Parts: sequence; structure tokens; C-alpha cells
Amino acid sequence: MLIKKMLTRFVAFCVIGSAGAFAAPETAEISPVPAVAQKRVAAVQIVVSPDHRDWSYKVGEKAKFTVTVMADSEPLEGVAVSYRVGPDMLPADEVTASVPAGGLVIDGGTMKEPGFLRCVVTANVGGKNYRGLATAGFEPEKIQPTQVEPGDFDAFWDAGKAELAKIPMDAKRTLLPEYCTPSVNVYHVSFRTVGSAGGQYVSRFYGILCEPVAPGKYPAILRVPGAGVRPYVPVDTRMAERGAITLNVGIHGIPVNLPPELYDQMRSSTLNGYHLYNLDNKDAYYYRRVYLSCVRANDFLTSLPNWNGKDLAVMGGSQGGQLTIVTTALDARVTACAAQFPAYCDVTGYLHGRAGGWPHMFRPDWKTGRNFHAENPQKLETTSYYDAVNFAKRIKVPGVYSWGYNDETCPPTSMFAAYNQIKAPKTLVLSLIAGHPAVPEASEAVNAWIADFLKLPVKAE
Repeated sequence: MLIKKMLTRFVAFCVIGSAGAFAAPETAEISPVPAVAQKRVAAVQIVVSPDHRDWSYKVGEKAKFTVTVMADSEPLEGVAVSYRVGPDMLPADEVTASVPAGGLVIDGGTMKEPGFLRCVVTANVGGKNYRGLATAGFEPEKIQPTQVEPGDFDAFWDAGKAELAKIPMDAKRTLLPEYCTPSVNVYHVSFRTVGSAGGQYVSRFYGILCEPVAPGKYPAILRVPGAGVRPYVPVDTRMAERGAITLNVGIHGIPVNLPPELYDQMRSSTLNGYHLYNLDNKDAYYYRRVYLSCVRANDFLTSLPNWNGKDLAVMGGSQGGQLTIVTTALDARVTACAAQFPAYCDVTGYLHGRAGGWPHMFRPDWKTGRNFHAENPQKLETTSYYDAVNFAKRIKVPGVYSWGYNDETCPPTSMFAAYNQIKAPKTLVLSLIAGHPAVPEASEAVNAWIADFLKLPVKAE
């Protein structure tokens, strides 16, 4: 009966009258002029809503989720759904049910310690599969990391920075006229940095530099990238238009303005799974060169004659959020940071029965229970030197942070584990429904925070 009603109301052939409005087949009047029959396809959405408007609960308090299947903003009744409720990113038993009038209410239970409880719902409507989810937070401000901190953490990174300081920067830049604007010059730049094998050789770091054309002294922003392999052109000049020097860096030691097909090839071959390269050796791990090279990027920015000598911000999302936290902790010249949905936070969470951060190297195979990376003690040790939670506690400058509860790439459990370690002034921009990446409104709020901190004008002069 449901499918018949749904098809009649939402997927039926309709007659379009002279006014252009849809009319139901059973009530439509046939015009004496030729009519055009067309298929109406409904926009279907599964809406999952926690019973607390702020999606927040006390530990031990029960959470309920209401499921509504919507088609063109109207609720459907009798739709068969499957749902799972459990801690974010962990497996849970699947249950099937039918959605009654007024929605299906699911008793999600509770949590005995701070964390996140996620309800994931799927359904097949009209031959297509749909998915919705919501995540309840249980005192997330109390989540603590599971990652250990090595006793020589600071000494390890001080040695890396000392190694970096011995390498001449040898900066190079090439003007990119096709991306320049009347008020911004755009350059492809590179500079020398440490190699990925712990000083055995040097490499270069590449990026896109945007500088205001007008003479003057300007604040600088280092923009660090999310995970992946891609070019960095076309160029976003908006912050530079407002009066900030910006440097968008790539992390892989290759130019960032090559033809797109070259990055496609590297993504599927030489750089596939780069976040696991040399994970069993903390001195040769892939991210060692990356972390230190972000400091070298700041060396470059602060060497520019038009830098104002005081304001240096770092910002990025996902892997870029990870690199934002790390660079801010490693470099005392940074005066502000903006990290959105940061990766590599508390990656050992899975070893303690809860979600760990991207890249999820310690997430077990749920069918076999095996976790091959976790069986190697050297790999576990390496992550303790690179996990963002151990850098977060070393941040000393103001920052803005942003993510959503529904993030299934960088789960909120992992991000709060890092955020709760930060003792410096901090602002959290939450978009509860957001997954990965952020919703536009959250990104706008983060950009506005940075612009306000750097006292950038609304429009470039």
C-alpha cells in the first residue's frame, strides 16, 4: 500500500497545465491542447533527529532518535528501514523496522563514559538506496586521549628543527600571470627542506604564494592542505584581496601546478597510502618531512620583505587541521590558528574500544578482529610522535576549531580528545549535522575569525 501511495504521489506521470503546476493524475483535467507527460521524481531524504535539540547528553542519560523518511518535504509512512546504533565508527547490530506515522522512535540507550553514540539509518525507496545519520554527544568536553606521550617528544622535534635550520632555504618563485588579479600577484614557489628519510637527503617544498600588489606590510597566512594528491591551481586569492600574504602548500615534494592527470597517476601509484610510508620508523616516517616542512614554509613567509613582522596564522581542514595543530605547536612565530575537522587525532582510540582518528591505521578488521598495524610495536611508537593530541597540549596562541558530530572520516571522539588538551584561548564552531568536510556556514565563521584576528578589512582597498 505504501509503495502504491508513494508512487502515486511522487513518482507518477503528471499532466502539466498551462500554468506549469503539477497535478495528480487522478484529479488532472486533460487540456484540449496537446499535453506533455513527464515523470516526477521525488527528492528523498532520511532525517534522523536526537531528542535533545543540542544533541548533547549527560553520561548515563538515555538518548532517543526519531527517523522520518521524507519525499519532496512530505513524510512517507510504512517505509522499511534498517538501523544501527553504537559508538561512532564502531560496529553495531542491524535492526529492521517500518516507519509509522509521526516517525520511528529508536531507543539508542546511553554511554557509561564520555563519547559519541551514532544512529545510522538506511532504506530503499523507489529502487534507490538512501542513508541518514545523527550522533549524540555524551559530555564530549571530558574526553581524554588514549595516545601516550613519549618522554623524548620535545627533544625529538627540537632535533628535527635543528636539522632543518642547517639547510639553506634557496627559495624560488615564478610569477603566474594567468592567476594574478589587479590587486594580487600570484607565484609558484619552492624552497629546500629536510628529506623524508631523516636527514639522509634534502628535498623541496612547493606552494602557491599570493601577495597584495600595493606596497605595505601585511600579515601572513600559511594554508596547509587536506589529504590527497592534487594541483593547487586555480588559486583562491580572496584573503590576499583583503590584505594578507597567503601561502598554500602541497606536502609531497612535487610542483603544485602540473597537469591534473599527473596527480591522478601519483595518487594511484607512488603516493597511494603515503600516510603509512615508513610507519615502523619514527625517524623516516612520511610525516616527519611534512611537519618540518610546514615550519620551513613559515621560514619562507617570515623572510618576505612585505610581512609585517608580527602576524602569522596557520589554517587548514582534515589533514590540514592536523598540520595546523602541529605547526602551531612546533613554531613559536605562529600567532593564531584555525583547524577544521582535524585528522590524526588520537589514532590509538581503536585499541581502547572507541573511535580513532584518520587515517584509521589501527582500526581492526571487524570480521576477523585482526589489526596488523597494531601488532607492530614500532608503528605504535611512531604514532605517539606524530599524533595531534600530543601537539595540541603545546599550543600557546588563540585558535578557532570547527567540526560536526556526524563526521565519519575524522570522528568527533578523536577531535575532542585533541581539543580538550588545548589550554590556550580557543573557540569551537560546531555544526552538529556536518559530516566531512564542513558546511559552508562553518567555513565562513572560521574565515571570519581569522580575518577579524588579523584585522583584515572587509574589502581590499
